[in-house]
Amino acid sequence: MGVITKYVNNIAETVTTIFEGMAITLSHLVRRPITLQYPDRLEKPVQEMLPRRYRGILEVDLDICTGCLACERVCPISCITIGIEMNKETKQRSFSHFDIDICKCMYCGLCAEACPTGSIRHSQEFEGACYNPAGLVRHFATEPVPLYKPKKGGETDPKLAHKVDVGQKYLDEFATPESAGGAGAEEA
Repeated sequence: MGVITKYVNNIAETVTTIFEGMAITLSHLVRRPITLQYPDRLEKPVQEMLPRRYRGILEVDLDICTGCLACERVCPISCITIGIEMNKETKQRSFSHFDIDICKCMYCGLCAEACPTGSIRHSQEFEGACYNPAGLVRHFATEPVPLYKPKKGGETDPKLAHKVDVGQKYLDEFATPESAGGAGAEEA
């Protein structure tokens, strides 16, 4: 008699658990979906929802880059390669190439901290997907670009002055270590 009771109890428990599971499944059918249909149905762009100090894909402003190679030297995985050539006629140095391999980059921010002008910085861009890994190598100097020479009295060209100000603001807010009085430092 005990075996038949146990058998009937197992059947009852099975039916009960099936109905509990189906009740949960059916409750999800009538709920409003949580999934966001990216990027079609967002109320505002994702870049506006990211934190201010978000470390996105690196961008370089070659107009204010001095070619000091500090970013290339400090990169722990050598994802930044810079080539500088000198024009023998004009004695002017220029970039032959400035490449960043986003596949290798670990978004540590060391290159942005080392840059004296703030020309290399993290952007709000985060979508780097492509079918070929070679497509993730960003070529910033596709043709020879002259190096920037900072002026002692400050920049006089309004376009470059604005870019220098943007780079300096980036350095002050994001790239300065916390112990040196940057954005993360405590106010005294």
